[in-house]
Amino acid sequence: MFYSNDHLPIHVHIIKDGHEAKYNVQPIEQIYNHGRHDILMIEAVIEENKDIIINRWNEYFKEDK
Repeated sequence: MFYSNDHLPIHVHIIKDGHEAKYNVQPIEQIYNHGRHDILMIEAVIEENKDIIINRWNEYFKEDK
């Protein structure tokens, strides 16, 4: 997910069971992991969906918004 006031670089927040992790998308880099998130699974999902994530980010955070 993105927060409405998010900022560059393009990143995602993963929330599960009340715990949050944050990852930059390109290159994939863990910023923090508060909880027991499966790092390998998260990174694989980001890699597989990188283009979609970047496109959605760019659509949402258009400068003319």
